[in-house]
Amino acid sequence: MATAELESILDLNTLEQYCSAIGAGTLLKSVVLFEQLMPEYVGNLVNAKEAQDKDTLCSEAHKFKGAAGSVGLKRIQQYAQLLQHGEAPEWAAEHANWLQVIVDNASNDLAELKAYLESKA
Repeated sequence: MATAELESILDLNTLEQYCSAIGAGTLLKSVVLFEQLMPEYVGNLVNAKEAQDKDTLCSEAHKFKGAAGSVGLKRIQQYAQLLQHGEAPEWAAEHANWLQVIVDNASNDLAELKAYLESKA
């Protein structure tokens, strides 16, 4: 994948810092844990949306934003951040689209992250 495209989905600066500080192998262990938890995170978001439970959706998006950011998943973090702000004027019109971006891209972005870290290990 081209660097520009990779930079749109991964926080390469943060990942480089993590790899320098703790090593790619150690970070990869955190990513594997995130991978195990991701279906629950995404499921909670989808369930809250389907239940039209805005408070839970925003709360779960906040949790997912932090988790995604902690492993360098930039695109997922950015859309979760948009999703967590239910008070934003554009939220009502856009939240379903933002959630769909997360649902559509989370697995592929995670695979790119793992491949990136494996190449650094």
